[in-house]
Amino acid sequence: MDARLLEIIVCPLCKGPLSYVRAAQELVCSVDKLAYPIRDGIPVMLVDEARQTVEGTLVDPDPAHPA
Repeated sequence: MDARLLEIIVCPLCKGPLSYVRAAQELVCSVDKLAYPIRDGIPVMLVDEARQTVEGTLVDPDPAHPA
């Protein structure tokens, strides 16, 4: 993962910083508890593609439209 990209890329949900987890090939948002996959060297920054990092804690991807 390019260090320059890591400096500018943010969580699409909260706009907060992301942590790179090399072993899992993911970018993790500690605020929203979401992990965005990196596929073929490209971060997939779609909330629908992210996985929850804490079981039982659901994050609404669109707070303006609660389920």
